Amino acid sequence: MQHTTYERQWPEGFLWGSATAAAQVEGAGHQGGKEDSIWDHFARIPGAIASGDTLEQAVDHYHRMPQDVRLMRELGLDSYRFSTSWARVRPGDRTANREGLDFYSRLVDELLEAGILPWLTLYHWDLPQALEEKGGWANRDTAYRFVEYANDVYSALGDRVRHWTTFNEPFCSSLLGYGAGVHAPGRQEPAAAIAAVHHQHLAHGLAVKALRSRGAEQLGITLNLSNSIPRDSQDPVDLDAARRFDSLQNRIFLDPILRGSYPEDSLRDLAPFGLQDVIRPGDLEIISAPLDFLGVNHYHDDLISGHADAAGSDGHSGGAERPSASPWIGSEDIAFPSRGLPRTAMGWEVNPEGLRKLLVRLGEEYPSLPPLYITENGAAYEDTVDAGGAVHDEERTSFILDHVAAVGEAIDQGADIRGYFVWSLLDNFEWSWGYGKRFGIVRVDYGSFERTIKDSGKAYAGLIAAAKRKVPRPAVSLPA
Repeated sequence: MQHTTYERQWPEGFLWGSATAAAQVEGAGHQGGKEDSIWDHFARIPGAIASGDTLEQAVDHYHRMPQDVRLMRELGLDSYRFSTSWARVRPGDRTANREGLDFYSRLVDELLEAGILPWLTLYHWDLPQALEEKGGWANRDTAYRFVEYANDVYSALGDRVRHWTTFNEPFCSSLLGYGAGVHAPGRQEPAAAIAAVHHQHLAHGLAVKALRSRGAEQLGITLNLSNSIPRDSQDPVDLDAARRFDSLQNRIFLDPILRGSYPEDSLRDLAPFGLQDVIRPGDLEIISAPLDFLGVNHYHDDLISGHADAAGSDGHSGGAERPSASPWIGSEDIAFPSRGLPRTAMGWEVNPEGLRKLLVRLGEEYPSLPPLYITENGAAYEDTVDAGGAVHDEERTSFILDHVAAVGEAIDQGADIRGYFVWSLLDNFEWSWGYGKRFGIVRVDYGSFERTIKDSGKAYAGLIAAAKRKVPRPAVSLPA
């Protein structure tokens, strides 16, 4: 039976895209003037990355970029969301590296020539290691260094790039990187994690102001957001655990940016870790500068309990041997019981309805909410390659189409959603999991770097074509 996602009408100008991140795909880890990022350094720590994998070659996008753009065109993408590497643009955070900027300039030109809109993210976690050695995001000065980097990128690309995202998922680069230690730089220091949250917010606001003054047309940020669902909605313990999870996963990011204030309960909960101490007069006015869009990354939502007997994982333990701490600063007792739903290879529950609820909730709770774009959504599964080299990834295909359908339902309920970017274009370096988890709609052979469009990629291309009425019906048979 034809999947109903193909049959609906989408808003005029709705963008269909896919996404990657520099550190995960580029390779050329120390070519073209690039020096260590915190992820290059972290990967050399024994036990930090599964199988001892590194980013040195990644999937060789640096050398194969024109081929990858041709793949995007074959898929029919409207837009490509990519990131620039701070460690490539300003090695050691000294001065602009012309060779690094030229790579991104060539990428933008290739995209535009192919009719694909460049969607640029300035920070997808590759802080120069030299800045980490000065305190990293726990050091307020890093926010000002970020603006210098942003200005360098804008000087090189601002004549052709319209869409600028300051940060991707600051939850991960603060609480997972400085609190849990499962992401680079691998620190397990709760106060540093909370300082990193605020300093990344400040960097975002300062960059928005700087780029706006230079004529940037579309400015936004991407947050990874989840629903916080109490296991027992009548149990005060579960309700409070869900409140604290919602604070740390969602509201300490949404509220400063969209309301110009931290939630009162967050300030109270995080007082022992110094949140109030790092906020200076005028910071929140800078942080809450008006935005043109909000990017939403969503992979799963979360059932929450405050009871110790509630078994389950928060999905953030990573794939490495190195011990990690909890990212839930001051709320380490939060538990994540299972709902018995299907799971991806990451161990994340599959619940498309959660995405619909999240998108509707955002519009209801934030009156100043700018237009939304789903900037990441996708799934890792254990792909198999048949004798002919094809990848029949039915689970990923259904995941994508079901979540796209949920986006459509949210639009029907009034959510202002302007586009959807599937994660990821290519199989790639999946952070502490190394190359052990595949999210791509295009398979990468890690030995030869050969690219093969999976069935999920073909189905996504069919969806895009149908949405644009280029074909009457894509020839894909899936259960409804």
